[in-house]
Amino acid sequence: MSDTDVETTAAPDEAAAPDEGAVTGADGTGREDGAESLLVQEGDIAADYLERLLDIIDFDGDIDLDVENDRAAVAIVGGNLQALVGARGETLDALQELTRLAVQQQTGVRSRLMLDVSGHRAARREELQRLATETAQRVSDTGEPSRLSPMNPFERKVVHDAVASISGVVSESEGDEPNRRVVVLVER
Repeated sequence: MSDTDVETTAAPDEAAAPDEGAVTGADGTGREDGAESLLVQEGDIAADYLERLLDIIDFDGDIDLDVENDRAAVAIVGGNLQALVGARGETLDALQELTRLAVQQQTGVRSRLMLDVSGHRAARREELQRLATETAQRVSDTGEPSRLSPMNPFERKVVHDAVASISGVVSESEGDEPNRRVVVLVER
């Protein structure tokens, strides 16, 4: 895509969000859905991989597993883990990609798991949601589009989702990686 190419992200369909936990079959049994089972397996594989990695680099941390928004969610929590986050989350992004590859190697399926370390992504999500809300309000008040700083795909999705929940404004992505950014505009 060139700098002038634009990708619009639609609001997620809230009705499609599955319950977190076991999905019951049509007969009311407590069977786990096949997709849910695969996500749990991804989480287990990721946890094993990350535990081995933490042992190798001599870091202490506990690993929490969950399934959120049709993804395995893996969190490393504990003491001083800032080195696993790195500047602007770059080390965390790389660690997430390595973990996804480890899962793919064992399952044969491309993983979309999300990795968080010491709540970094959760805090960043809140910060981005505030930024999106403030930017959307400013755009709504002035009618002028606002281009945000370049962001990684996770950050752009958080902003797109937050803007999608506000009437009268829309968001688009423009540019090429690593300079791809969100633009907030008045809805036409």
